[in-house]
Amino acid sequence: MIVLTVIGNIAILAGSAIFVLAAVGLLRFRDVYGRISAVATAGGIGVILICGGTALLQPSVDTAIKVVIAIVLQLLTSAVGAMTIARASVLSGHRFAPGTDTTALAETPDEGSGK
Repeated sequence: MIVLTVIGNIAILAGSAIFVLAAVGLLRFRDVYGRISAVATAGGIGVILICGGTALLQPSVDTAIKVVIAIVLQLLTSAVGAMTIARASVLSGHRFAPGTDTTALAETPDEGSGK
């Protein structure tokens, strides 16, 4: 049990550190797209570590079920939310940071024709 407690505490601290780094990324990245990437990635990894560490501190079937549900929901909603915010930013004309390659966003004449 001591080993599970130590590993659980380390996982929780690592998850917390990832969220702190994401907060720093919010301040340091130059545009909304980089910030979205930092937060979405940290959300997935940080929640996995924190929930996994909590499950190790309180091992039971109930805890394991709750942790799995929380992780799956976080991974699903984080990706969808990040894509939605990025798409809304593009459509509203939010500027990219200088040096960003935006050639993939250029409209082509074949778009929407199914070819």
